[in-house]
Amino acid sequence: MNCIGGVLVPERTVPRMHPQRPLSSGQARGAAAGAVAALPAQRPRSAGGTPAAPPHSMAADPSTGREHARRSPAVASAAVRCDARTASLAPAGPATAAPPAVRTAAPGRSEAAPHAADAARAARDERRGLALGLLGVAIFAVTTPMTRLAVGDAAAPQLSPLFVTAGRAAAAGLLSLAWLLATRAPRPRRGQWRDIAITALCVVIGFPLGLALALREVPALHAAVVTGVLPLGTAVVGALVLHQRASAAFWACAAAGCAVVLGYAAWQGGGRLVPADALLLMAVASASIGYVVGARLSATLTAEQVICWVLVASLPVTLPLAAWAARGLDPAAIRPAAWIGFGYVALFSMWLGFFAWYRGLALGGTLRVSQVQLLQPFLSALAAMPLLGERLDGATLACLAAVIALVFAGRRAAVGRARPSGATSRR
Repeated sequence: MNCIGGVLVPERTVPRMHPQRPLSSGQARGAAAGAVAALPAQRPRSAGGTPAAPPHSMAADPSTGREHARRSPAVASAAVRCDARTASLAPAGPATAAPPAVRTAAPGRSEAAPHAADAARAARDERRGLALGLLGVAIFAVTTPMTRLAVGDAAAPQLSPLFVTAGRAAAAGLLSLAWLLATRAPRPRRGQWRDIAITALCVVIGFPLGLALALREVPALHAAVVTGVLPLGTAVVGALVLHQRASAAFWACAAAGCAVVLGYAAWQGGGRLVPADALLLMAVASASIGYVVGARLSATLTAEQVICWVLVASLPVTLPLAAWAARGLDPAAIRPAAWIGFGYVALFSMWLGFFAWYRGLALGGTLRVSQVQLLQPFLSALAAMPLLGERLDGATLACLAAVIALVFAGRRAAVGRARPSGATSRR
C-alpha cells in the first residue's frame, strides 16, 4: 500500500515519479484520485449480498452500536504512516478558528439600551458644558472692569489700549508656548491653520482692541451692558457656521434676553448712543466669530490646545506690536491697579478663561452654552462695584433675575447638535 494525498492505494496503481521531483500536496491528491478511479469497480460482496466495506474503512456494529476497524496489521501500519505523512505535508499556518458563537439577545432587551446610554452621555456632556461655560463667563465678566483699570479713563489715562491689547496677547502667548512644549502637544494639521488664524484675528486682536478703545470713553457698566448682545451674536454665527438647528422657542428666549439687556442699556444711557458703542459692537462681532470658530477647532483639538496654538500663532504680530506700543512708557507713572488689571486680562481673560470656555462650547453645544453669556453684563456690574466703585441699583437686580430665567428657559428649548463633519472630538 502507498499513501498519496492522504489516501491508501495499492502499489500497482501508483504512477512512477521522478525521485528528485516530489509532488506537491495538490498534485499528490490529483494522482491519488486518478489511482482510485483506476481500481476495479466491483467490490466483494458479503454473504447477505451487500457490498463489503473496504479493508481500511470503519463500520458500525449493529449489535453494540459501536464502531470497530476492519484492518489487517499491514493495512493498519500503512494507514498510520499515511496519516503521519499527510500531517507533515499539511501547509504551515494558523489553525482555522471555530466560528464565533452567536449571541442571542436576552428576553426583554432591545436596541433601545445603546440609545439610552447615548442620551445619558449627551445629557451629562451638556451639564458639564454649561458648568464650564459659566466658569468661562465669570472669568470674562471681570475683563471689562479690569480693562478699565488698565487703560484708565480720558481724565486719567494709564496704559495705552494698543499696549494692553498686544501686551496681554504676547504674555499669554509665551505662557502658551511653554505649555505646549511641556505637554508635547501635537502640531495642528494643515487644514486647521485657517481657523486658527481667524480665531486669532477675532479674539486676540478684534475684541480686546475694540473693548479697550471704548472703555477710554464710556464707563465699564455701559460697556458691559452693550456687550450683552454677545450671546445672540454667538448663536447666530453658530447656526450659520456649525449648522446647528434651533427651535422657535430657543430663538424666542434668546431674542427676549437680548431685548432685556438692550432695554437696560438704553435706560442706563438715557436713550442715546455714543461713538464708543460702534467699537463695542465691533468687539461683539469679533468675539462671536472667534468663539464659534474656536469651538469648531475644539472638535479635533482639546480646548487648551486651541487657545494655546491661537496665541502662539499670534506671537509674530503681538510681540513686536507690544514692544512698539511700550515706547515711552514710564512704569513708575502707572498706578499699581492698572498693572493688576493688565495681569488679570493677560493670565485669565486671554488664557485660562478660554480653557473653560472652549471646552464648554464643545461639550454643551455652541447655541445652548452661548446663552450663559447673558449673565455676563450683570456679573461685570457686580465686579465693577468693588473694583470701580459703581453702584448696583434695583433695576440692575431686576434685569439680572429676568435674564437668569430666560437662560434656563432657553436651556430647555430644543437645540439640534452640529452635523457630523467626520472629525473626532478630543475631550
